[in-house]
Amino acid sequence: MQIEVLRGRQGECREIRSLLAAPAGGALLLHGEPGAGRTALLAYAHRHRAGRRLLAAAGLADEAMLPYAGLQRLLDPVLDRAHALPERQRQVLRDALTGEGCPDRDQLILSHAVLGLLAEAAHDGPLLCTMDDLDAGDTPTVRVLTFVARRLPQLPVVLLLTAGNDTAAQAIPGRRLLPLDPSDSLALLTARRPGPPPPEPVLAALTTLAAGNPQALVDLADTLTPGQWCGTEPLPAAPPTDGTLGRTYRALLARLPRDTQGALLLAAIAAADLATPTGRAAAVDPVTLGRALRATGSGVEALVPAEAAGLIRITTPGGAEFPRPLARSMIEATASVTARRDAHLLLAAALDGTGSRLRRALHRAAATDGDDPALAAELEDAAAAHQDRSVAATALARAAELSDDPALATARQVTAARYAWQAGQPERAHALLHHLADTTGPLPHQAPPTPTGRSAASLPMTPPAPTGRSAPGLSMTPPSLAGRSAAGPQVTAATAGLAELLRGEMHLRCGRASTALPTLLAAATTLADVDRESALVALVRAGEAVCFSGDHYRYGEVARRVQALRRDGDPPWADLLTTLVAGVAATLRGEHAHGGPLLRRAVALGGRLRGAAVTPTALTGAAAAGLLVAVDAAAYRLAEDAVDLATDRGEVSLLPRALELRAMSEYWLGRHDAAAKSCQEGLRVARAAGQHATAGVHLGLLAVLSAVRADHDACLGHVAELGDTAAPGSRPYALAQWALGVLDLVDGRYADAADRLATLARPGTGRGQVLVQVMATPHLVEAAAHDGRPARARAALAVFDRWAGSTASPLRRALSARCHALLAPRGSAEAEEHFDRALCLHPADAATFERARTELLYGRELRRNRRPRDARDHLHRARQTFVLLGADVWARQTTVELRAAGESVGTPDRQAVRLLTGQQLRIAQLVAAGATNREVATQMFLSTRTIDHHLRNIYHRLGIRSRTELARALG
Repeated sequence: MQIEVLRGRQGECREIRSLLAAPAGGALLLHGEPGAGRTALLAYAHRHRAGRRLLAAAGLADEAMLPYAGLQRLLDPVLDRAHALPERQRQVLRDALTGEGCPDRDQLILSHAVLGLLAEAAHDGPLLCTMDDLDAGDTPTVRVLTFVARRLPQLPVVLLLTAGNDTAAQAIPGRRLLPLDPSDSLALLTARRPGPPPPEPVLAALTTLAAGNPQALVDLADTLTPGQWCGTEPLPAAPPTDGTLGRTYRALLARLPRDTQGALLLAAIAAADLATPTGRAAAVDPVTLGRALRATGSGVEALVPAEAAGLIRITTPGGAEFPRPLARSMIEATASVTARRDAHLLLAAALDGTGSRLRRALHRAAATDGDDPALAAELEDAAAAHQDRSVAATALARAAELSDDPALATARQVTAARYAWQAGQPERAHALLHHLADTTGPLPHQAPPTPTGRSAASLPMTPPAPTGRSAPGLSMTPPSLAGRSAAGPQVTAATAGLAELLRGEMHLRCGRASTALPTLLAAATTLADVDRESALVALVRAGEAVCFSGDHYRYGEVARRVQALRRDGDPPWADLLTTLVAGVAATLRGEHAHGGPLLRRAVALGGRLRGAAVTPTALTGAAAAGLLVAVDAAAYRLAEDAVDLATDRGEVSLLPRALELRAMSEYWLGRHDAAAKSCQEGLRVARAAGQHATAGVHLGLLAVLSAVRADHDACLGHVAELGDTAAPGSRPYALAQWALGVLDLVDGRYADAADRLATLARPGTGRGQVLVQVMATPHLVEAAAHDGRPARARAALAVFDRWAGSTASPLRRALSARCHALLAPRGSAEAEEHFDRALCLHPADAATFERARTELLYGRELRRNRRPRDARDHLHRARQTFVLLGADVWARQTTVELRAAGESVGTPDRQAVRLLTGQQLRIAQLVAAGATNREVATQMFLSTRTIDHHLRNIYHRLGIRSRTELARALG
């Protein structure tokens, strides 16, 4: 028989079935917020009671003042069995259930009477008793049922109770109904509304909006318009107030005292001021709340009944928080327009003189109807200095609504969309742009001078940091024209171009680069005459789209258009970006002698940026230039600065790209663990910000890092996670193929590895991921050499050589020398010369993994050429490095080579391994591999004294006295 379960409530359903199937009795309290599925679980129990007689009732607010009303309704079907009770119990039970009451001295008698009555009724068969919304009914019923619930194990009676929290019936087994996880939320939404599912960003937004509440998800699915479901119309700010959940909250709030309702609404609106991550308690500013409550003649004590109802939690003196974010939004949504307006005015007054200019203006705006140009200007000005881009987006969207000038309203609406995008809310940005198109229609793309006589590019383009104004163009927000006449086509044309720029950037990060490129090029065309600096940024983004999609032959067009926009006297950040594009174009053409100096200049310009010119966009551009000319340490510093700056400014949309560049720098520096952490953080941020394309890049990089460390399971897991979302030829696809090629190489499938890696790009056509193939060339050469088809790799190696030779990077040149050694005739002096040169070039303090790989390949070559004694030195050094780095698979491969070279290298003694703790075993392995105590301390981030202490304990546990004996014990 198929067992029916509720979505996301499988654990609760199993527990209910277990209770119903057990011969003994039991009780369970299901508690959670309204809409969590408490009633649905009771209905599930009713359907699966398997022959148990059902007694069911619910707590009713209308009867909360009638003692034992709930108990009377629950027991009414079995009251005819009361004659079997002792006289005294029968009398007390009858008095209680007929309204005569029950004095305190008879409470125990009454409780035993109820227990006895259930026992009598159970003689005819086991019982299932359920009481829904226990805390909504009368308190005496709660007291009696709690007593009974603790004494059921000896009876064939199951008692299921539901309540808003676990304080309603203490000391009985309880289970809190947690919010649904994202996968169950998505499944419930799509199951509720048959037909094509909505786009992924819409699903994610609805999941966040409902906060995992099943009833909220159902209400949303039932009431969304087709446009909202498809993502072409803005989503609501909260679940519908006329839905089941809204009616439940209204009923719950109606039971509270009037002063509590007012205080709770004030707290809910005040908490909305403070941005709170989804799923965490929404805190209330105690100072603001206290002032507003005092203005009403009340205080925080008015919230005590709401706390008892589980709606809010009083924290520090005067403070409070909403443990359930959905409760806060529903309290605000279900309030009347007048009540909300009054609350906003009280909070605005409470913020007078506090320095919270934007919060005060937002409250005033929420209480304002119609146009208010002065308030709109205040909102725009206050938002410009606010670090929270989500709040700034709210402010600019409201400023647009309050504006009496259509052109100015349009500019503010686009600014709001840009802020929402920067805050990591692409669906909100899309909705704002959609609303803009609905209200304004098609925007013109040509314009005369602004009324002020200034070009749009000369106007502030991004909110200033607290220390000063940011550089124009780098955040691409529309011109701020508060306080000026904005009527005129120029503003509309600039705004239209900036809206297209934003759409293109969102396509680049969230969708497919092929759709982003034409949008970004069109934006650059629109902006070229009215906002040159923003047009430049659009072209830089277009260049990124070209590289992402692998259509490098189109980069020349981007470079020519950037060159046409270049002017003498450009600000440093603009000079950096134009230099970057010119350098990348030359590099993609193979003109490294021309491109290298340009890219190095871009790196230098990035390091010299100061003040407002230092932006995440400029820093990531300089970091990308650094990677292309192999100045890895400088690229890392620039990328790290971009990560820190984007974090400080709240520009979430720029974080994934900055983290990608930091990870690439760490890869080349040999810090593979750090690179993996950067990718994991980038993947988390990209997914949270809806940047699916950028998330694919991080998954691809994680796959490569896992493959390089020969971690098959992790690599294949990342590739599987990427799935078919990566378009062939795109960067994520190429990274996944690189990773799979490395796994083929590790497993000895050399022909497969060479075939896979050779197709990453098509030299001479400008198609494919040329930059990824350059990075993968050392692996391609190794695979082709082992496969006996060196010609397959020579073209790629020629490209790699030209690039490596144009850099000052010893590592790149060492890899080039290693590649030539592998392609040289086996056993020849040429091969040995190239290997020796590679080892001389390998940096001693960085990228030690690649040096160890060269030692392994050299040692293998010498062994196969019947020079085992020479091979052993290289193999020992390689094995020691691999052990230090924790590269176990490579260490085992090196061990195999050492044995083949005549070295006696044993396997670890299993008994010795079992005697040591995890940390002791790691230290022992490093020491056995030849590391000094200082080297072990550095590797494990411990002090030398701590390593000495652990080593003494290891010797004692294993009964040995020397490092030689330790090496024997561990093989």
